[in-house]
Amino acid sequence: MLWIRWLVLLLCWGAASGEERAAEEEDEARTEVLSDSPRRRSPPPVEPLDFGFVPSAIYDTHAYYEPGSISILFHMVHAFLYVVQPNPFPKDLIVRVIQQNMGGIKLEEWRKVCFFKHPWIHYEAGFLICTIIGIVFVVLTPVIATCFCMCRCCDNCGGEMHQRQRKNADCHRGFFTASLIATTIFIILGVFVAYAANHNISSQIRNTRRLINTNMRDLKTFANNTPAQIEYLTGQYTTAKNKVMSDLDNIGPLLGSRIHVHLEKEVVPALDSALRMAGAMRETKEALENVSSSLEILQEGIGKLQASLSEERASLSNTLSDPACTNGAVSPTCNTIRSTLPQLGINADYSKLPNVGHALANVNTVLRIDLSNIVQRGYASFNDTPKLVKEQTRNIVTGVKGMLDKIGAEITAFSKMFPVEASLSNFTNFLNERHRSIEAFYPQIDQMDFYRWIACVAVLCTIVLILAFNILGLLCGSCGYDKQATPTTRGCMSNTGGNLLMAGVGFSFIFSWALMAVVTTLFAVSGNMEKLICEPLANRQLFKIIDTPFLVHPEKKNFLPGMLFQNPNIDLTLGSVYRECYDNNGLYHALQLETMFNINSFLNRTVYNKDLAKLFESVKVDLKDITLLEQAGRDNLMNFANSGIGQIDYAAFLSEVNKGVTLVDLLSFCADLEDQADQLPRGALENALKGHASSIRTIHREQVVALEQAMKYVRARSTLSQSIKLLQKTSDDLPVKVTNILSAIDAAEYLIVHNASFVVKQETKNFMQGLEGYFKQYTGWVKSSLTSEVAQCKPISNMVDSMEIVGCSFIVDSVNTFWFGLGGCCILLIPSIIFSIKLAKYYRRMDTEDVFEDGQENWN
Repeated sequence: MLWIRWLVLLLCWGAASGEERAAEEEDEARTEVLSDSPRRRSPPPVEPLDFGFVPSAIYDTHAYYEPGSISILFHMVHAFLYVVQPNPFPKDLIVRVIQQNMGGIKLEEWRKVCFFKHPWIHYEAGFLICTIIGIVFVVLTPVIATCFCMCRCCDNCGGEMHQRQRKNADCHRGFFTASLIATTIFIILGVFVAYAANHNISSQIRNTRRLINTNMRDLKTFANNTPAQIEYLTGQYTTAKNKVMSDLDNIGPLLGSRIHVHLEKEVVPALDSALRMAGAMRETKEALENVSSSLEILQEGIGKLQASLSEERASLSNTLSDPACTNGAVSPTCNTIRSTLPQLGINADYSKLPNVGHALANVNTVLRIDLSNIVQRGYASFNDTPKLVKEQTRNIVTGVKGMLDKIGAEITAFSKMFPVEASLSNFTNFLNERHRSIEAFYPQIDQMDFYRWIACVAVLCTIVLILAFNILGLLCGSCGYDKQATPTTRGCMSNTGGNLLMAGVGFSFIFSWALMAVVTTLFAVSGNMEKLICEPLANRQLFKIIDTPFLVHPEKKNFLPGMLFQNPNIDLTLGSVYRECYDNNGLYHALQLETMFNINSFLNRTVYNKDLAKLFESVKVDLKDITLLEQAGRDNLMNFANSGIGQIDYAAFLSEVNKGVTLVDLLSFCADLEDQADQLPRGALENALKGHASSIRTIHREQVVALEQAMKYVRARSTLSQSIKLLQKTSDDLPVKVTNILSAIDAAEYLIVHNASFVVKQETKNFMQGLEGYFKQYTGWVKSSLTSEVAQCKPISNMVDSMEIVGCSFIVDSVNTFWFGLGGCCILLIPSIIFSIKLAKYYRRMDTEDVFEDGQENWN
């Protein structure tokens, strides 16, 4: 049909706009330029895109049937049919017969296949036996009825109006009455079962209309909603395109920053070392100034202290030269004091330390050029990489944007190649016409169902008529029966009851064979429909038969794709289509439409094509204008290395700084001197020595302590020591350090100038893969949507399920229940005839009776 082909083309167009590329190009070997060794770097993660939700269709059909209380009867019939036919569904047999029949099998081969290789008779044995029994019943019942009538006309077979005397007559009559009542009750139940089935068919006609209406409405919803879904899929290409264009607008911060990050591992440490060296220059100047100023202060203070101590030592020596010290008693003490005089002297001689003024002058000359500012300009030049990338890729970005707009236009143009709306409009019109045609049959269906209902009720009325004769006969016979009355003197009511029972027998003979013919026909037809159609349809065995490879032709593998697409080699089965539609997946996925069109070629031409890749591959960023360190900065570093701070004798400085100011602690010396003076006799010598001790304390207090406090000697010495150590640390291998810094900067500049193309190529490819990732997200989302959300084919499985419900649950199950109940009534008519004939003998008025010799009669 035309609308089916247009629908297939429509869905394939939707796939063409969204199927993921099947073959991706292999990743090229990336060169890690920083380490001069090749290694792979994974591209940065792609930001997930939000494509929203595809407009969903809401279907009204609920293809589920719960029969309610009548399901008990259905289960009874199914159990009976299982007993009649317990064999599994003959799938292989049917497939073999179809395949051979399609090949033009001959009659002899057909008989051989059916009766020897694949015994149909074995499968249908139960039905054949029951059907033969029914046919025998239909044939023999009129014959038996005719023989019975002729026999009774000859006063045989109970036709003689004479009842023999029996001692257990009451027991026989009670047994026949109870048996006839029980049989009648079972026949009534059979009538109710048949009537319930008959009524169920009529009541389900309305549900059939509901299923038809909802299925048609769902198909219309399917047709009307599919264009909007496909339009939504194609429209979401804009989401991916806008994200790509946004990244292109920010190519400087994105791509440039990636290049910057890739290069900064080599560049930034080199610039940081130069910047640290600039700080070391300032620290060196401060250390030299501190050393120079501290050295002047210390030299001046030490000179004054040395003069004072020399004068005091000479004065103390003169005092000890006094004749009083030659006295034998004090002579040892004076000698002891005299021996300590050499201790009154300075320990550190700062006058011997070299002058650092020349090195300080050189460092000051170096610091006239601000190396920090030069290094900061190098940082700024390197940090302008994103701006440089943006400026140099401006034309390429413009070309890529134009190509993206062209791709969108191609997708739109491709979508207009198919008359989607017209095709779906025709499909909707087709559905409306079919729906109106079906609705036009509703009055005829109602009329036919009414006639069917009347016919079935008429059939049941024949049973009801027989039941009426039986019931009235039982009532009249039982109520009019008189134990004291003889067979010839029985009352009118009793006689009427017997006649009614015989009338029931007569009508049973008249209608039973016709009823059994109806039962046999319905049993053979609807019973086989249940076993050969409904059951295999419920367990999907019918699908397996249709999906059997090479079923209809030895060169045509699959039937369904051969019928729909004229390509039987597609691996598409009716069962798979039903399962996909039952799960409410998309028709594109259910029919495997991707096998009909080369989607990859379309995607390669449109969504992400080679021309677009070539544009990105043509990206070339020239970073030669980046200057990390100007020549002035290089000269500045070399001048600092040659400033002379490495020639300073730092060992001599540290040796003198670490010495004490005096050879001995002056306060301890004064205390010892006073102790020695106290050992002398009181007099001028003792007082003189204590005067010298006081003078020495004055020197310590006024010069040493004053020098320490006023000139901060202790702190100066500490600062001087730290400054010397700092200078020593800085000057160690200073030319080597400067050379290493310049070598690192040269290596970084060489990397930028000569090897940046590798970095640019690598990061550009990563950036390109990121953009490609957005299109992959779009195509993957479209594929997922086509699989599960677009053109959801639940209406197709609903139609199959609805046909199963209507054909099997509504009709076949009800018809099977009808003949099951009616057949039970027909079978029970046999004992009903027997019991009625036997029981009528006890109710009818006889023409003659048995007479005893003593003149008494006993009929009890």
